[in-house]
Amino acid sequence: MLQFPLVVTTQVDLVLVLVSLLALWTRLSHLSYPNAVVFDEVYYGQFVSLYMKRVFFIDESGPPLGHTILALGAYLGGFDGNFVWNRIGAEYPSSLSVWSLRFLPALCGALCVPLVYLLTLELKFSHLSALGASALLLLDNSLIVQSRFMLLESLLIFFVLLAFFSYLRFHNSSHRVKYMGVFSYLLLVGVASLHTWRLIGDRAVSHLSVCVQCVCRIVCLLVVPVLLYVFWFYVHLTLLDRSGPHDQLMSPAFQASLEGGLSRITLGQPLEVAYGSQVTLRSSVSQPMPCWLHSHKANYPIRYENGRGSSHQQQVTCYPFKDVNNWWIIKDPDRQELVVGSPPRPVRHGDVIQLVHGMTSRFLNSHDVAAPMSPHSQEVSGYIDFNVSMAAQNLWRVNIPHREAESESWKTILSEVWLVHVNTSAVLKLSGVSLPDWGFRQLEVVGEKLFKAHSSSLGWTVEEHRYGTSQEQKEREAELHSPTHIDVERKISFWAKFLELQWKMLTVKQEDSEHKYSSSPLEWVTMETNIAYWLHASTNAQIHLIGNPVSWGVAILSLLSYQLLAAIYLVRRRRGFKDIPDSVWAQYCVCGVCVCWGLGSEFCSLPVDGEDSLPVSLLAGSLLPASAKPRPAGACTHSPAQQSDTPPCAVRVRVDCADVRLLVLLDLLPFDLRHTGAIGQSAASTQVEGLLGHPVPLPLDRHTPQCMKRGV
Repeated sequence: MLQFPLVVTTQVDLVLVLVSLLALWTRLSHLSYPNAVVFDEVYYGQFVSLYMKRVFFIDESGPPLGHTILALGAYLGGFDGNFVWNRIGAEYPSSLSVWSLRFLPALCGALCVPLVYLLTLELKFSHLSALGASALLLLDNSLIVQSRFMLLESLLIFFVLLAFFSYLRFHNSSHRVKYMGVFSYLLLVGVASLHTWRLIGDRAVSHLSVCVQCVCRIVCLLVVPVLLYVFWFYVHLTLLDRSGPHDQLMSPAFQASLEGGLSRITLGQPLEVAYGSQVTLRSSVSQPMPCWLHSHKANYPIRYENGRGSSHQQQVTCYPFKDVNNWWIIKDPDRQELVVGSPPRPVRHGDVIQLVHGMTSRFLNSHDVAAPMSPHSQEVSGYIDFNVSMAAQNLWRVNIPHREAESESWKTILSEVWLVHVNTSAVLKLSGVSLPDWGFRQLEVVGEKLFKAHSSSLGWTVEEHRYGTSQEQKEREAELHSPTHIDVERKISFWAKFLELQWKMLTVKQEDSEHKYSSSPLEWVTMETNIAYWLHASTNAQIHLIGNPVSWGVAILSLLSYQLLAAIYLVRRRRGFKDIPDSVWAQYCVCGVCVCWGLGSEFCSLPVDGEDSLPVSLLAGSLLPASAKPRPAGACTHSPAQQSDTPPCAVRVRVDCADVRLLVLLDLLPFDLRHTGAIGQSAASTQVEGLLGHPVPLPLDRHTPQCMKRGV
């Protein structure tokens, strides 16, 4: 029964409050300094401006959540997107709120400190260990620097820490089913699988409880993250509904769904391709660049540089720009008309057609002559009759590989077709090789006999389409030069856009360039390389990302000591000496496997990824003493009775560019294996004093090296 007076009792961790306030102070104070573009703000700011203008873009680095958060801060500050992000050091105008641009990254960076405190407690360490971990994170120069600017690193680290804290809170609270925070990475699934496997083998837990725990882990670690991932792309695609600089990387159907750009041309075009249709054919391949089937009044050379001969017929290429020479006419081989009849006769799957070049009236042709740059493929040409016993072979069969019915018609934008040469069964294909100067450096088109059934380089899509009405050549040329537009809207579904965008993000990459200040993995350990974030042109004030020798040194020594002890224990156990109980040894091995696997996989992945960064690992390893005594409750070990409830001490998460390492050596010791930072005022013989009071020499000629961009 309810009793009065009502009394509420609560417990406040004053240490947690203190480290939180200090974190907010170090990350948020004087946030508008410097009032200029710093380091990768020049990169991320461009995306923020595109968000403000609702212009579509692709960033192959990852999901759009990080960019969306940066854009939210800019929106709250009233930013309209009208700022040119063209160089580091450019002054922000007085009308732009620099504080709002940097606030959300700084807030997330500040929240990382109390999160590490709570995460350490969830790992069953003492409050003193939690204080040590959060204090070292609080004073880490690199994290302070990266948190104070409009960058993604602090957001990334925050969500990684939040994911692990949420999972460990759920795992340690076995008496209730609750998931507090739902951002998960793949490694969490592995850690959860290990916990679940141990739970299934625990006979003390009921069958119902095991089933509930398994379902909760599946929902929270698999289903919910997928839904969140899709949700942020839905927000991204809903906001960015206008044509932008990355349109040409997408399919014609995707482009036509955006306001402006291609949609101004394609909206209202006839849906079904008919005999007499005038079309432009775009290759389904976006690498090396989007291009359209093209021909012009220039012939293949009689002989190539290597001595091989050609047909000397008109060149057919793939041209990466809009041009009147991209227009082709669909012709019925049994009729002479080049206009659409009434009613129009649609072209269907399996029909045999001829393709007539609109501006030169040459028929698209192929024959048993080697292609200029791909000698194992057939040459494709615009047929010219030279009276040399080389008959025309200009019949092409329309193949719609993703058809829903055998008699499906060829549709504008929506249908991807293969054009199969009737005489030789070769398929019209973009080889992607650039032709020499005689081919104006355009891309080679060939007839390919040996092809894979699902090769994307074989597909062609009708992008621009009109029903031809002019039979005479001069009238037809004038018609091809005139624009067509009917205000009828045609959209594709969100799922179609979502799947296409995923594929483009996986396959489209910017060119890699090696910067002269790029660092090697060993330099991350020895702290030989720093990054200049910003340099004032007149006062020589600088912001550098540079190492914290105390935290780095202790962490590296801890890791080496851990491995040495592991080797000693392993040899002694092989000889029959058990210095520590089996349960403690098992936990020690879990820590070691995760630590070594995480660190080793990062170094091994460098030649594959071509990256210049050592991503974050959350390493919770414990240096066990040589004695057989189990560690206290605050340590990473446990008694056999606690084994089923204690999480492994080692986990690893991939995070790029901002690198944080947490290593437990009685306390959790955070450090950055690549670089930490400090803000200072300097002269010609510059020395910047870090937060720990250690002067570090900084060469003034080091400017911004390339850092791989990665999203949340």
